[in-house]
Amino acid sequence: MIVFFKGWRWPKTVVTPALFFLISCASLRVAGAAAIASHKMIFGQPSHLQHEITPQVRRAVARGLKWLAAQQHADGSFGHQNLVAVSALSGLAFVAGGNLPGQGRYGHNTAQALRYVLSQCQPSGLIASASDGAPMYGQGFATLFLAEVYGESHQPELRQKLQRAVRLIIETQNAQGGWRYQPMPMPADISVTICQVMALRAARQAGIAVPYRTIKKAIAFVRQLQNPDGSFDYMTGMPFDPVPQTAAAVALLFYAGVYHGKAVTAGVQYLNHDIPGAPTNNPAYFFYGNYYGTQAMFLAGGHWWSKWCPAIQKILLARQSPGGNWQATPGRSYGTAMALIILQIPDRLLPILQK
Repeated sequence: MIVFFKGWRWPKTVVTPALFFLISCASLRVAGAAAIASHKMIFGQPSHLQHEITPQVRRAVARGLKWLAAQQHADGSFGHQNLVAVSALSGLAFVAGGNLPGQGRYGHNTAQALRYVLSQCQPSGLIASASDGAPMYGQGFATLFLAEVYGESHQPELRQKLQRAVRLIIETQNAQGGWRYQPMPMPADISVTICQVMALRAARQAGIAVPYRTIKKAIAFVRQLQNPDGSFDYMTGMPFDPVPQTAAAVALLFYAGVYHGKAVTAGVQYLNHDIPGAPTNNPAYFFYGNYYGTQAMFLAGGHWWSKWCPAIQKILLARQSPGGNWQATPGRSYGTAMALIILQIPDRLLPILQK
């Protein structure tokens, strides 16, 4: 069961994902041409895809999970740099396939990844290894991983460390509502901020207290980054590659509970012109942009998802190596974990994806 916020306040009412979806849809007016023009689109509608996951995708996922499991180090970690972030993402890739500690074909790998992430939890709430130069990325991914596992298993030993991690995120938010690389309030960017908002959303769903004022400030921060064409900047007054930043911003708005309005509608429309395979879908930030873009379009649903889903699957199938991995600049474990999370999104096994 999930506790959701309503409007500008966190309610005490507990609703199931199905009931929340019905309530959300009922609260919106029917969208026709006039509604679209006034930025009142209805998101979250079913897609028209006959098969969201094809047999080819299933085989690619199976090869990828097998390859990734073989890369795990003795201490449970993955990768050779940014160990906390890559290990948490790898753990999420296994959870996305239904593998919880002690459950599923790769349940042991999930348990070992969890053991490593827990070993990096500090009394302050920071989750970082000694080599992490920008620890708030790892903080966001690791807190998300802990929250997803805790939400499914309710292991008592996870709760205290998850609470500390959440408290650190809340306390390091800057005055404008965002986060950056270090665990202290400082000028924020969208890429670190989306990591923290996803972690807080997952923690809230798992029953950990998160004040809505933190989410409200994050919404305000991302709104002021938006441009007239619907895209979003990287930082205040600092434009960057617009597609991955817009993907992160739209995902953030959805996870923060903004399901309609001008900002999210314009952002989704902007992404719709930059689907995987389009020249503007920058290969330099391929996994980062499409990790968030795929979640954003999945949450948008309807024809948005019907267009995006087969496009990202086609690209990822073509990029997979014969051995089962995906190459990325930070390393193959990172690229493979990201690809597996993306490809398994239609399974809806990660609690955060349950609308």
